[in-house]
Amino acid sequence: MTTSGTKTFELDVAEYIEEAYERCGIEVRTGYDQRTARRSLNLVLADWANRGLNQWTIENETLPMVPGTNSYTMSPTTIDFIQSVCRMPTGQGTASQYDITMERVSREYYNNIPNKLTRGRPVQFFVDRQISPVVYVWPTPDNTYSLILTKLLRLDDAVAGVNTMEMPFRFYPCLAAGLAYYLAIKKAPERVQLLKAVYDEEFARAASEDRDRAALNLTPGRSSYRVLS
Repeated sequence: MTTSGTKTFELDVAEYIEEAYERCGIEVRTGYDQRTARRSLNLVLADWANRGLNQWTIENETLPMVPGTNSYTMSPTTIDFIQSVCRMPTGQGTASQYDITMERVSREYYNNIPNKLTRGRPVQFFVDRQISPVVYVWPTPDNTYSLILTKLLRLDDAVAGVNTMEMPFRFYPCLAAGLAYYLAIKKAPERVQLLKAVYDEEFARAASEDRDRAALNLTPGRSSYRVLS
């Protein structure tokens, strides 16, 4: 016996819908069954955005900062920001490219800054999470710095049955389980608890795999210790 030699298995939207209905013990019979399932599938994707970090949706964006301008509106496809650095203008710093990490602050902290028009190299940023997020930096740029943003992006919608989904293969079982659970709420209430448990287990397994594997080093602070003699 030989293996297939292929690693191309991928479900399209119609196949996810068929799989989910089968888990509910139902057959897909009408066009409305397809439409309501696609709607539920898109709601599952919205749920994922609330559950945590999806590594494959991370993207870096370089945003030129304009001297005297301290706010920048982002695309509505941006969910949130993980990190931001200020890149010094070419020729400044110790090299031609010199990045300095910026601190993210809360709305309250930013609102309490007495003079938001103070100019200098930006060292802090605040994200106003509107439908189109707005990033505020402080101090207001006094030069042509670049804002390097690490951001989370929204997944592509499930629009047609022939579409494939924007995710790595290890999340296929999780998406099928999530869609089955959402459909059970509407079509098979007697299976809701079972399918919810399967969905939560599948998501926990996939999320634990989808993580940064860099080593974490912790150094205890000793500033509060004193020696008693």
